[in-house]
Amino acid sequence: MNDSLHTENSGNKRVKKNFLVQAWLVIFLSTFFGVALAAIQLTLSPKIAANRLNETLNKVPGLLLGDQAAVPMKIIKRSVTAGAGGVKKTYSVFAARVGSRSVGYVVKATGQGYADKIDVLIGLDGALNKITGIFILGQKETPGLGAKMVDPAWRAQFTGKLTDKPLKVVKTKAHAENEIDAITGATISSRSLCAIINQAVHDVRGPLASGLIPSGPIPSDLNKTKPGKGPNSPSNGHGSK
Repeated sequence: MNDSLHTENSGNKRVKKNFLVQAWLVIFLSTFFGVALAAIQLTLSPKIAANRLNETLNKVPGLLLGDQAAVPMKIIKRSVTAGAGGVKKTYSVFAARVGSRSVGYVVKATGQGYADKIDVLIGLDGALNKITGIFILGQKETPGLGAKMVDPAWRAQFTGKLTDKPLKVVKTKAHAENEIDAITGATISSRSLCAIINQAVHDVRGPLASGLIPSGPIPSDLNKTKPGKGPNSPSNGHGSK
């Protein structure tokens, strides 16, 4: 009887010991892989950021000038902070100049979509009166539905929209100047993108207007380089994450 109890106790101790060893092993492996992933992220983050910046800079001419994207221009990156009280948001803004004149601004905006965040570039003319084009830097919306926001034909309807009225998504054919046709089966994604654009335009117009440089026609003698890609050139719109 005593031998049986002793054997049982020994077995229980071994089980507890094995359990503790396994628990510590799980903790060790979790910590190790967590640190490894953090190190990889720290290593890759600068490269990802640089790739995203280069992609943005490459899109600025086409978003602002379309077919005239070949015009040599100087692009200046600046930050614009907007908001009241404790709720503030900072936007990256790329101001483009041809000679001494402003040809427009490209605003990078981020907001929540239906499935995940959406990163979008918004082109504004030099006077901040209209949208010159949009480009989807990154999105993870539903394939075949919300992800269609990257399609050039759908994005093209934003070009020329005035900035004095918020954009409004409609399920039927757009008629009013500020209306945007929703993506079929993806009204929420369409509205989310328009909300991001509306908020960004509202936030940056005032700060940018206070520092405007003269806008005007592009000098013909500067239009000498090879054509660039316009704002509606094909893209997968997934971008770097």
